[in-house]
Amino acid sequence: MKHLHIITGGPGSGKTSLIAALAAEGLRCVPEAGRAIIQDQVRKSGRALPWDDQEAFAAMMLTRDMLAYGEAAQLSGPVIFDRGIPDVIGYLRLCGISAPSSMTEAAERCRYARRVFIAPPWPAIFNQDAERKQTLEEAEATYQAMVEVYSDLEYELVPLPLVSIADRVKFVLDEILQPGSSDP
Repeated sequence: MKHLHIITGGPGSGKTSLIAALAAEGLRCVPEAGRAIIQDQVRKSGRALPWDDQEAFAAMMLTRDMLAYGEAAQLSGPVIFDRGIPDVIGYLRLCGISAPSSMTEAAERCRYARRVFIAPPWPAIFNQDAERKQTLEEAEATYQAMVEVYSDLEYELVPLPLVSIADRVKFVLDEILQPGSSDP
C-alpha cells in the first residue's frame, strides 16, 4: 500500500502536531489509536489501559489499527497514520510482553509505504499530559523500540528533522509526493 504513510516515534516528539498540520494541508490523516482508547477507557472506568492491563490495551489498539488500515486501503491518494500496526508490537516489547503470532502476522500482511517517518526524541518540546504519562527516558526507549520493530519488518526509516512544524510539513510532503518515493 504505497499510499499509506506512517509517522511513528516516541511520545512527545511532535508527531501529532505534525499530523494535524498535514491534515490542515488537506491530507487524509488517521489519529493514534492509543490516545483515543485511553480517553474512552478512563471515561467508562475500563481496565484496558497501559498502566492497568497492557495486553488488553494492545489488543484494542490492534483492532482499531486494523480497522483503520482496511478503511484507508480503499482510499486513493496519500493517507497519513499517527502510528501503525507495528507500533503495537513495539509497545508490547517495551512492556516485556511477547507479541502474539497473530499480531506479527497482521503487521507482515498489512503493509504500509516502505519508507516510514520516525520522529526522534526531542527534549525541547517533550511534555506530559493526562494520557501521556511517560517520562522522557521512556519516550526515548519507545523510539528505540520503534526503530527495532520497523527495521525487523524491513521498512526504511526516514528521521524527521528537529525543525518547525511548517518545515516538517514541507519535508514530509516533499518525500511522499516525490515520484517513486514509496515504492516497495
